[in-house]
This record gives sequence, C-alpha cells and structure tokens, in this order.
Amino acid sequence: MFLSKTKQKSTKLLPLLPLRDITMFPRMIVPLFVGRGKSVRALDLAEERQNIILLVTQKDAKDDAPNPSDIHEVGVVSEVLQILRLPDGTVKALVEGLYRAKIVRFCDDADDYFEAEVREIAPEPEVTPEIEALMRAVNSKFEEYVKLSPKLPPETVVTVANTEDPDRLADIVSTHMAIKITDKQRLLEIVAPQERLQILVQILDAEIEILKIERRIRGRVRNQIEKSQKEYYLNEQMKAIQKELGAKDDPKTEIIKLRQKVKDAGMPPEAEEKAVKELNRLEHMPPMSAEGTVVMTYIDWLVSLPWSKRTRDKLVIKKAERILDEDHYGLEKIKERIIEYLAVRRLVKDKIKGPILCFVGPPGVGKTSLSKSIARAMGRKFVRLSLGGVRDEAEIRGHRRTYIGSLPGRIIQSMRKGKSKNPVFLLDEIDKMSTDFRGDPSAALLEVLDPEQNNAFSDHYLEVDFDLSEVMFITTANVIHRIPQPLKDRMEVISLPGYTEEEKVRIAEQFLVPKVIKAHGLKSNNLKFSSGSLSHLVRRYTREAGVRNLEREIANICRKVAKRIVQEGKRYQEVVIARNMHRFLGPARYLPYKVEEKERVGLATGLAWTEVGGDILAIEVIVMEGRGNLILTGQLGDVMKESAQAALSYIRSKSKELGLQSGFYRRQDIHVHVPEGAIPKDGPSAGITMATALASALTERAVRKDVAMTGEITLRGRVLPIGGLKEKILAAHRAEISTVLIPRQNEKDLKDIPKKVCRAMKIVSVDHMDDVLSVALVPALEQNIIKSDPVEADQPIFSQDYQKIPVSGEITKH
Repeated sequence: MFLSKTKQKSTKLLPLLPLRDITMFPRMIVPLFVGRGKSVRALDLAEERQNIILLVTQKDAKDDAPNPSDIHEVGVVSEVLQILRLPDGTVKALVEGLYRAKIVRFCDDADDYFEAEVREIAPEPEVTPEIEALMRAVNSKFEEYVKLSPKLPPETVVTVANTEDPDRLADIVSTHMAIKITDKQRLLEIVAPQERLQILVQILDAEIEILKIERRIRGRVRNQIEKSQKEYYLNEQMKAIQKELGAKDDPKTEIIKLRQKVKDAGMPPEAEEKAVKELNRLEHMPPMSAEGTVVMTYIDWLVSLPWSKRTRDKLVIKKAERILDEDHYGLEKIKERIIEYLAVRRLVKDKIKGPILCFVGPPGVGKTSLSKSIARAMGRKFVRLSLGGVRDEAEIRGHRRTYIGSLPGRIIQSMRKGKSKNPVFLLDEIDKMSTDFRGDPSAALLEVLDPEQNNAFSDHYLEVDFDLSEVMFITTANVIHRIPQPLKDRMEVISLPGYTEEEKVRIAEQFLVPKVIKAHGLKSNNLKFSSGSLSHLVRRYTREAGVRNLEREIANICRKVAKRIVQEGKRYQEVVIARNMHRFLGPARYLPYKVEEKERVGLATGLAWTEVGGDILAIEVIVMEGRGNLILTGQLGDVMKESAQAALSYIRSKSKELGLQSGFYRRQDIHVHVPEGAIPKDGPSAGITMATALASALTERAVRKDVAMTGEITLRGRVLPIGGLKEKILAAHRAEISTVLIPRQNEKDLKDIPKKVCRAMKIVSVDHMDDVLSVALVPALEQNIIKSDPVEADQPIFSQDYQKIPVSGEITKH
C-alpha cells in the first residue's frame, strides 16, 4: 500500500534474487555472497541482460528454498557492478541499488531461477515546509545517533547533512541504521518521503534512548571495575597490617605440619616428590600471597587422598551370599558374579584387578541399591558418582591449577570422600552423559574404566598418577545403546530385566512392607496385607518394570493408617484386602489389557519393549476404496514405517496364495493405525504383526484374539530375531494372552523367562510369515460361522470342529 502519488512506469521482465538478513535501498552499494542455485542462475541471467537484477528480501531468512509467496512484493532494481566466482561454487557480487520496484507477477516459465515482471515506483518530487522541517529533525537526531553509536564513523553525519533530496535522505539514513529487517522493509515499501521521514524520526528517538541506556550500563560496569581495584588495594594493605601484628608467630609451623602429613600419607615416590617440591615453593612465598593459597590447597588435596589406605575384603562366601539375599530378591546372575569374584580373591593372594560391571535395566529394578549391597557383602567402602547431565570433560579429569578456583575431577573427589583405595565405586546413570564444546566426558572415562590403564589415572589438577586398579567399578544405565561403543567394550554388561508380578509381590512382602511400616512409625500389628491384596496393588495401581511406584503406594496406605491411629488410638488395626483398597488409594488406575470378546478382522496384537518393561501393542488396519495409498498413523518412527511398507510388499507378493485379486492395491487405500497416538513408537519388531493385520483386513479373515506376536519381517517373509523378549513375554502374561509367536532365533532367550510364565502360555517359534498366518488367522470355516451367527460375549466363538491351541510351556516349531 503506497500513500502518495507515484509515477506510473512501464513494466519490465527481470531476474529476481531473494535476499536474506539484508534489505536493499536505492543508491546503496553492497557486496553479496550468493550460493543458492536459483540465485546464482539469476545472476548469470542478469549478466546476459545488461547487468540489471531485482533484489527483494524474503520473509523468512531461514528458508533455503522460498516460494514466490515467501518473498516481499517491493524490492530494488539494482545494477551488478562486479561478479567474482569462488572455487567452492559460490559467487561474490557487488551491486548498486537504482530504484524501487514492485512485483507485478512472477513468471512461471523458469524452474531453476526466479523471474518477475516489475514496475518502477517513484514519488512525485516535492519539498514542502513540513518536509523541510522533517529533514532537519532527521539530520539532528541522526547526528545524535552517530555520536552515541560506536559502530558509525563521524563522516556519515557529513554525508547526510549535505543531502537535500528528502527521498534520498530517508534512504541513506535507513541504510545506516542498525534496526530490524522488518522495519527496513517497511521503510522501503513506503514511497512518500514525508511519511518515511516521520517514521524515521520515531525510530531514531527509540534507538537513541536504547543507546543512552547502553552507555549508562557501560559506565556502571566501568565504575564497578574501579571499585574492585580499590578494594583489592585496601585488602592488600590490611594483609600487610595483619602480617605486622602476627610477626611474633612462627611462620614455619604450618609448613612443618604439612611435611609430616606428606610423610605419613604413604604416597608413591612421584607424588611425594611433587608434594615436597610444592612445599619448598610455599616456604619461600609470602604467607598471605594468592599463589601461596593455591599451593596450600593443592598440597592439602595430595595428603588427603587414600594413597595406601584400603579395606580388607570379607572373603567368607556363605556370609556374602546371606547379605546379598537379605537385601535383594532374585537377581541370581549378578549375585553369582560377585561370589565368583570373591572366590577368585580368596584363591589369588596377590593384588588382582577389580571387575568393571555395568547394570542395565529399567528404573526401579534395584541397580543402585544392589551396588550398596555388594559393598556391604565385600566389606568395602561405597562411593557414588551421578553422571546424569555431565557434559564437561573437566568433571572427570579436573581443571588445571592455572584456573582460579580449580579442583580435581569428581573421580578423585569421590576417592577422597571414600577414604579407601579399594571402594565399590558406583558410576550412576552412565547413559545420561552428553557432550558439548567443553569435551566428551565419556572419552575421559575410557581411562578410568580400562583395567590396563587405570593403575595410572591422570587428573589435570593433581598432575601425578593415581592408582584406581583396586577399585571395583559398577556402572548403571537404563538403555545400553546410549553408551558409546568403546566405553561399552570395557565393561561387563549384566541386564536387569523387569520383575514379574510374582517377584514384585515377594519383594513387597519381604522388603517393602516392613521397611515402609517402620519408616512411618507403625507396628506390624497396626497394618497387615492379605495374600491377594499385594497382587491387586501391583496389577491395578502400578505399571512399571521396577518397584518404586509400588513402594510409594504402600507408603500412601501407611499414611492413611497413621492418620487413623492418631485419631482413634494406638490399638487401631487395619487389614488391607483387594476389595477395600479403593478406600486408601481411590479407584484402580490401570485396567488390565482386555482381550477382544471375539475375533476381529484387521486387528492384530503385537508386543513392544519400553524403558519400563514390556507392553501390548494393538495394530489396526482398514481397507477403503482409493488409489493405492498406504496411510500410517500413530506417531510411528521411520523404522516402523519401513516395516509396514515391507509387510505390504510381502502381502502383495503373496496375493495369489491369499486369494486376493490381481492389482487389488491399485483400487484401495490401506490405513494402518497404532493406538495411543501421543506416544512415539519405533522399531522393526512389529513387522509380522502389521503383516498379519494387513492379511486379515485384505482377506477378511479374523485374527485370533488370544494370540500375540513379535518379530521383524523381510520382503520374502522371513521372520528375524528381536530384542527384549523377556519383557514382551511378561507383558503378554500380564494381559492373559495364551499364545505368543516369537522368531525361532529367539529360542535361546527363553531360558531367562520364569518357568511359571512359560507354563502358563504356549510359545510358538516361527521361521516364516506363512507359519504366522497359519496360527494367527481364523480358518475360513470358523470365519463363516462367526459372520453368520454372532454369539454372546460369555459364549465360545469357535465351531465344534475347531480345537483351541493347548496351553503349555513347550516350544512349538513349524
């Protein structure tokens, strides 16, 4: 919208170059670096057409491929003065703005560059008394702006003051001001010099006020620096006075004490030589010097480290087993590994290298508490270092003493805190580390966790080697894939999968309930849980792989009982059963996975792994009239989308065997949806589930409601192995699913699954997708019966000729 009369000009067809982070004005000469393909092509075209080009600012500077709608309508027709082509393909061009122009239309003929039909817009030349007043105001304020701004040379004021044309004056001032691109574009689009000058006066007033504030801030900082220097001078005078007052004291007393500490610390020769050298330096320094304080702190760190102090391991195997069993239920593999280490220690009298274990499992399964139990069983000190959020290498190796306030790294700090050379050292949340410009802490840990190197760990602050070879390092992580491979290679990884329902009930009975009752000041006769109440609590009020939420819910019940005891007296007793649990915890938070009342077409049940254990994954497929599109919804990741594509390709390749018409996919749209769309999902293990749901929807054969499955699919229908089998089987068990299909190559993982769970369901091993469909899809005879004679929810939906798959713990092979 232009607010003054303009001279109507004829239109021209010019190449167009979109600008980023700059707005061009008439009579403005600037260099441009051009790298985008369309822009380089536009420059080439301008070179062929008398070096004339239209420069227009794009609306979003981050947009690398703008459309015509992303470019402003008003720009500047410019002349290309010089072009320099650089070796990397970019072009440096020197351009000069000629006049304003408005885009009439974009040309659709060119694909590799922008070309537009433009019309020059220019104001009627007029100088009224009001314009003259505005010009004087702009000159005055711009002069004040230049005085306050450190970026503009004073010669700019002379150039502006000698400009008599209001149009040119407004453009020159707009060019030199450091304002937003949007404000400059606004000034460019206004044709009338009077209106432009009015807006410039307002912008100059605002910018002058900001510059004044910045000047006040700079002055305040300068005064603060002068104050700090004054305080330092006075402090030095006070130190001199204190030195005179304390002249009668022996200045060598502290040095003598430190020498004795160095002698008693049991340092290796290298460290002791370094400490003595620093003591000699300290002895010749003024007592109150800043360098003396740094040296004193350094020597104090050296003498306080456990160079030779160590605890004696308890090598009684029976006692260690008893302590581990007292503190934790299950976890047989880890307990066995600790007992094996103690047995080796008992046989080998010489010093052996400490093991480096990595406990990997979901939150709440007892990784951290297990480390404390290991320290108690071995009779060692326990130190813990949380690595969550650590992103600075100096957190591990420390800072060099040249920095003010430098300290050793957290490894050395923890060793000082543990007061032992051979503690159980827990590096918690090792998968939560990150990296930035300050270094990679995981790379620094490579030396710490390498038994071949950690006998000479180098901390930047200490500047001498420290022996970590006797330390028993234990690391914990929730997921193994976030740990860098070189670091993972140095550790012995032990997985802690989620607990089964039976294990959670046992843990609650033996550990959590007594612990929480005691913590809330109750006695065992005040609160009791019935045999089925804990199972109900686990099923309906918690959903986790560990037991943290279970402990919180038990504590919630204890608080309610404690309140009643205070109100009614200490003789109050409460027995918690499944039926009255809602009085303490409210209605059940989690309902069990409900198996469909009857077989459904296009609905298959899959199994998923999460950081808190396994889960059930329903996959729905519907077929509609369309044009052969595959629609995927449910916030699926790239790998899961590719699995769906592979599953559909397999179904298309088997269309004849499945009784599908040739070219069925050209006339139909297929929609695959995974419910709980707010939760991101990814991974290849849902491949056979998607293929089963697709086959069901396309053949109109229902999927058995009591069958769940997991496995990756190939284009030829092979079923490949997956991870997290134990968690997935446990999820199917909780959902009361009777048959689970797994890849044959995962049979080796069944030994980790509790035998009770295996006996409660039928586990079928499959090699090919044909095996999956033969088990998962309802035969055609039953399908007809289900369609023609729907039954009630509590009646069986199978024909008399069909026998259900028996429930057993054996592995069925096809």
